[in-house]
Amino acid sequence: MVVTAAVALLFGTILFTLFVRAKDIPETPAPSPTAHLDLRKAQIYENLRDLQFEFRLGKLSDEDYQKTKLDLQRELARVLAEIDAIQPPPEPKPAQAKAAAAPAKPQTDDRSCPHCGAKFAQPMKFCGQCGKAMAS
Repeated sequence: MVVTAAVALLFGTILFTLFVRAKDIPETPAPSPTAHLDLRKAQIYENLRDLQFEFRLGKLSDEDYQKTKLDLQRELARVLAEIDAIQPPPEPKPAQAKAAAAPAKPQTDDRSCPHCGAKFAQPMKFCGQCGKAMAS
């Protein structure tokens, strides 16, 4: 009895997985037209980081470093121009336009804590006395 139930369950599972309807499979998202350029941009940034690291270790002369860095920066500028040509910058949303048009709030004193009143010589993100966020 248990073996029959196990076989039936196994058979049902196999049938269920083999007969999946095409409409039940989610559609794959459309590939980005700039995906290959984004990948190249990331590679150039990584190459620039590696170049700077090797220069700091003394593996490259100053002349070689400057020449290679300039070549990579030119290639990066070309890739960024291609990305901008393919994909124009997004238009600002209405909420962003309203926020840009609204007058800025007057600056509060970032040097004193609004929670405990401690005062500091320079603006800070967190209070050095109570540890709470300085911006209110």
